[in-house]
Amino acid sequence: MIIVLFGQPHSGKSTIANRILKDNITFVNIDGDKLRELFVNKDYSKEGRIKNLNRASDIAHYLNATGNSVILSLVYPYKETRDYLRSLTDDIYWVHLTYEGERGRENFHVKDFDYPEDEDVLHLNTSSLSLDSCLQIINNYIDANHSSKSSK
Repeated sequence: MIIVLFGQPHSGKSTIANRILKDNITFVNIDGDKLRELFVNKDYSKEGRIKNLNRASDIAHYLNATGNSVILSLVYPYKETRDYLRSLTDDIYWVHLTYEGERGRENFHVKDFDYPEDEDVLHLNTSSLSLDSCLQIINNYIDANHSSKSSK
């Protein structure tokens, strides 16, 4: 299973991922900021982002194929990068996080973010939901969709 927590910077991706890890140590988290540090990737152009996201997708697919549950907490702003991960596996649960107001990282926002309007994605507004509520909704979403994915 791969859970993808994606959205603009400071939308709650790492916070939710860290809480899932605390509650369930069987997951491995691939965090966008840490991945950039590991591979020394400071290229925030569209091409640089695509390269970083596809690398994360490849790593997640490998870990999942070897029996690990994975959390990807990255921006994933481009539909083509989300489609790339979908081409590797269908054992994915997409959670798009948004928020209202300012949280201090708006200068890092991706201006050409492809909003996932017509994609099978759970949308959560972290401004109006508590962390515990987000986790409960994510768990319900996975439970409701897990049986249909595992029967394919």
